[in-house]
Amino acid sequence: MVDRIKFLLDEGDIPTTWYNLAADLPALHPPLNPATGRPVTRDEMAHTMPEPIIEQELSTERELEIPDPVRQVYAQWRPSPLFRARRLEALLDTPARIYYKYEGVAPTGSHKPNTAVAQVYYNKQAGKTGLVTETGAGQWGSAIAQSAAMFGMSAKVYMVKVSFTQKPYRRALMEVFGAECVPSPSPETAAGRAILAADPDCPGSLGIATSEALEAFAKDESLGYVLGSAANHVLAHQTVIGQEAIRQFELADDYPDIVVGCAGGGSNLAGLSFPFLGAKLRGGQDVRVIAAEPAACPTLTCGTVAYDYADAAGMTPLFRMHTLGHGFVPPTFHAGGLRAHGMGQLVSRTVEDGLMEATAVTQRRCFEGAVQFARAEGILPAPESTHAIRVAIDEALRCKAEGREQSILFGLSGHGHFDLTAYERYFAGELDDMVLDDETIAEAKASIPEQAWEMAGSVT
Repeated sequence: MVDRIKFLLDEGDIPTTWYNLAADLPALHPPLNPATGRPVTRDEMAHTMPEPIIEQELSTERELEIPDPVRQVYAQWRPSPLFRARRLEALLDTPARIYYKYEGVAPTGSHKPNTAVAQVYYNKQAGKTGLVTETGAGQWGSAIAQSAAMFGMSAKVYMVKVSFTQKPYRRALMEVFGAECVPSPSPETAAGRAILAADPDCPGSLGIATSEALEAFAKDESLGYVLGSAANHVLAHQTVIGQEAIRQFELADDYPDIVVGCAGGGSNLAGLSFPFLGAKLRGGQDVRVIAAEPAACPTLTCGTVAYDYADAAGMTPLFRMHTLGHGFVPPTFHAGGLRAHGMGQLVSRTVEDGLMEATAVTQRRCFEGAVQFARAEGILPAPESTHAIRVAIDEALRCKAEGREQSILFGLSGHGHFDLTAYERYFAGELDDMVLDDETIAEAKASIPEQAWEMAGSVT
């Protein structure tokens, strides 16, 4: 038996369009201007987005054209490989067929450049000379740093402070590409200073870092603001992953019964699963999609569907989504890319509509599965990816217990080469599971603005 099978496509098989799931869903609830309670207008969106990105954000067209310069950069690592994990199957003694789509072959080691390249390109076309953004674990920050360097732009990244400390090599990678990396909350912005005044030891959150990035952006017209997850256009850019996977499953003469992705803001999960969901909605083969999220930040499994801000200071529009409350500061677990208080609207909608299910998994079990996977398949997973691995292993073991043969696909969203401290702590028995109690969740949800409930009922 072959230990591992790799399914590769040629450079000519890089998708020419991004897939937009909004085309195959009922009309979405629009984001709202918190001052008026009315849907955000195109003019208001133009304050933070170039025109092509506004078009993509609002589009209900199924296919969005990928510009040739973006596809040329994609060719540096795309199409990414699909592997069948024969060694892992043997280790688990399961009848399930396990596949993984590996995005760690990208220049910065994760799926994030799929949208970073596109957003940097559009901002460059719009005449911006620099970029500002936030990052949780640093994958997004390093993707923007690298993409900005390729297009001759500067970049400034506000990185969640706990990750800034835990993951110094991601910070160093950003600096290699010429970006400035600032631990958030910082004294540089009013939002950061207010947080530090209330809690000098605040570990930070993605919402806080977003507030700081938006404040810096508002002060300098030469800067473009870019974001790494949740928004409709970001999720669309990531669908090159799932589109390639569909082609690769044709080579494998197979099709997934189950698709698993780790869930933070939703970009990796959407990128892998949305093309399969779209095919299903258009009369294609059924597929079960599972969002694997951390028990320490259970946005889909414990969050409330409501209008809420995407940042901690309330500078963004209100988005209808699963949210733990924009005031939520998550525990300092190692999957920093999954610390978002709110989920992308399109992902939230698929869960609401029963097209996707969600499960929360604890940190130690995730690392246990990651070590099993690494020893079988020879790839060290990023802490975020361990959540998808854990759920895929659980599903494979369920197939074994039930004597059922199914095909399981999971997203290996990035490698863990910069996350060895987390593995070191796992082997030392120093990782906590950090499951949130009901009181903590209720306190966090109290930050959801009261007027958002009225707005949710009045918008058509």
